[in-house]
Amino acid sequence: MSTTLSSSSVLASVSDELAGAVERAGAAVVTVDGRRRHPASGIVWSADGLIATANHVVERDEEIGIGLPDGRTIAADLVGRDPGSDLALLRIAASDVSPLPRSDVEPRVGHVALAIARPGPSGVMASLGVVSAVSGPLRFRGGASLDRYVQADVAMLPGFSGGPLVDSVGNLIGLNSSTLGRAGQLTVLPATIDATVATLLQHGRVRRGYLGVGAQGVRLPETLARTLNSDQELGLLIVSVEAGGPADTAGLMLGDVILAVDGAPVSQVEQLQEQLSRDRVGNSIPIRIARGGEPREVPVTVGERQRQAE
Repeated sequence: MSTTLSSSSVLASVSDELAGAVERAGAAVVTVDGRRRHPASGIVWSADGLIATANHVVERDEEIGIGLPDGRTIAADLVGRDPGSDLALLRIAASDVSPLPRSDVEPRVGHVALAIARPGPSGVMASLGVVSAVSGPLRFRGGASLDRYVQADVAMLPGFSGGPLVDSVGNLIGLNSSTLGRAGQLTVLPATIDATVATLLQHGRVRRGYLGVGAQGVRLPETLARTLNSDQELGLLIVSVEAGGPADTAGLMLGDVILAVDGAPVSQVEQLQEQLSRDRVGNSIPIRIARGGEPREVPVTVGERQRQAE
């Protein structure tokens, strides 16, 4: 007698394994009731009651409810939020919750993935797909960025934002957001969430620096390049200066060309944002510029970007 499994029994086995993955992951997925419309989802991030979710589903700062997998509803406090990366951190007074185990396998294009959600009292929901992209970095207006991210072709049904993307055994790949990225859907990886959680626990927000300038890349004249004694070919031409902003206060002007920030050459706006995204708010850093074809250094005290406005 042949020992080869029939296609129907193979399919049934795979189906059971995926159902088991949903059940395991669902034990760490909660309902987040923090907006006027239907609730969304969140992930138990730590055993002491931290809940990670998407910022856009937490429209209010108070009266936030969390629906636990065992059917209880418990109040949550808002620890902090980062609109730039669409992450919010909540805390509940519960010691009997367990975080979702993390996948120890690097996500690859083609891997099977499941979006898990608990958008209401009816229980856990899931959609199946594959990882369609693993990429990065991705930078957003306002200075936020993701070093790496995942996209999957799972269906993001109402209430799925803030829930996890998991692998075929139910381990965490990342947190799903329906508003990030040009495609309007991507998954934030745990390393990014960990860094944001640490910052939110300390400050309640992610502090992002800004200079208060509009700039565009330009090619440096050969004479300036020779003066700099450098192989740098591009800089950032200042095309606007915010009145009263950090750059204006420091004396930067229209027509100045930014060459370097704290010794690091910059030739793209994204590089400038990256240099300011570190913990430099309130600190004075040297900005090397070219003015009238001559290089000079100007100390500038980095300001804090409010929300996502420049």
